[in-house]
Amino acid sequence: MKETRVLDRELVFATLLRRLNTVSGLEDADIAALHELPIAIRHWEAGRAIVSDGERPTDSCLVIEGFCVRSKLIASGQRQILSIHIPGEIPDLQSLHLHRMDHDLISLTACTLGFISHASLRALTRAKPNLAEMLWRDTLIDAAMFREWIVNVGQRPATGRLAHIVLELRKRLEVTGRPAGDNFEMPLTQEQIGEALGITPVHANRVIKQLREERIVDISRGRVTVLDEAKLGELAQFDDRYLHQNPSL
Repeated sequence: MKETRVLDRELVFATLLRRLNTVSGLEDADIAALHELPIAIRHWEAGRAIVSDGERPTDSCLVIEGFCVRSKLIASGQRQILSIHIPGEIPDLQSLHLHRMDHDLISLTACTLGFISHASLRALTRAKPNLAEMLWRDTLIDAAMFREWIVNVGQRPATGRLAHIVLELRKRLEVTGRPAGDNFEMPLTQEQIGEALGITPVHANRVIKQLREERIVDISRGRVTVLDEAKLGELAQFDDRYLHQNPSL
């Protein structure tokens, strides 16, 4: 058990440092300070709320392994998936300053999560202004992604919406150290794809079938296979600038 916890903790920092190096770049002093952060590592089953709408969390959550989604439920019971989150990301970092949650954060798959107390994060950002700027930049990138998702759901046709989410997820997975290539994990059910695109499950089924029949992309059993890179890019109108993965730009 002790060896497993050591391995888990090394994985935590490898995951977090890879992410922060991509969005901002780290100095040796920053890396040393991050290693001092107390992080509670927990394993989470799929489909379980990590933090819920209306709660007042005292920790922020680092995704170490697995996938999570942010979502919002309306009175009728319908749900809109707002974003997908992958290893290295802290999807509820805004709870450090926005004390009451206004949406749900849910594990999409079985996950390994690292919980960092708000008290520790506040002490870190006060002591290390450079790290405070990095975390601020990370939340600004999060906002840029939200803007793109709004455009995606509001203006693109359903096939283009799905194509865009596929290409965004692949691009973001590149920084996790797991090469995505033409075949990668996207563990969304047909119903969840509909919730991410703002369409019904029946419509989502038609969109998936159309993209498969046109030999553009195949989505099946939680995995994506890109069949025609050029057609997928044209359909998605994908421009990755909003992901800000190069800290010098």
